[in-house]
Amino acid sequence: MTSPYRILVSLTALALASLLPARSAEDGFVRIFDGQTLKGWHVSAQTGHSKTSTNRSGGKWVVENGAIIGSQDIPGNGGIVITDEKFGDFEVVLEMNNDFGPDSGLFLRSTEDGKAYQAMIDYHGRGNVMGIYGEGLGGFGASTYNFDGSPDRIRVRAGVTNFPVLPESWPSFWRHGQWNEIRARIVGNPPTIATWINGVKFMEWTDKEKRHPDTGGIALQVHGGGDLTKQFVRYRNIRVKKLAAGTER
Repeated sequence: MTSPYRILVSLTALALASLLPARSAEDGFVRIFDGQTLKGWHVSAQTGHSKTSTNRSGGKWVVENGAIIGSQDIPGNGGIVITDEKFGDFEVVLEMNNDFGPDSGLFLRSTEDGKAYQAMIDYHGRGNVMGIYGEGLGGFGASTYNFDGSPDRIRVRAGVTNFPVLPESWPSFWRHGQWNEIRARIVGNPPTIATWINGVKFMEWTDKEKRHPDTGGIALQVHGGGDLTKQFVRYRNIRVKKLAAGTER
């Protein structure tokens, strides 16, 4: 006979497991960050986020505790850290644990001066995570929700009928102060871009015109402006899977 204690433990374990981020399939994924150095990456100060009168360093990027950590090095001065390698059709998955306040982003097919399709990491009061934005490509954007002033509250955009998470369940789905998994896939040109949070698909969007090269780097951003020298973005476990041309969208 199974004891009530064992049943309670089993149910508790299932409940906890449901709160853990879904692991993306590792088949074909290659780590592009070794967890110890920025080997294979470099900082670019060529973006508009780095143009201060006294400094064009591209922000401050260090590796600590297995993560890439970024911040402004002086007030207002940001930039990107970008892979040396260029990618065409690919899927990238990583974990983030950012302070709530900095504006960041995951750049797909980024140029050295930061033009890219951006999977948004606007982790601040009216921003969103994993919407899509044309960084330097005309400023177009697509998102289904925004934070409602804090990381535990969201507001679904008017007209969105298929939002994948109940707004009241957001605090348990998205765990502020812990590591959350984000993922993006870009294929074709004009591209189709899809994004996921903790294994749940949030966006799929197709551009209507070709406005950017077929290949580019994968980059992480610290936004310029304001004073974000004491707030930080953190990324780890960065993996990429190259996709063959013509991969199903």
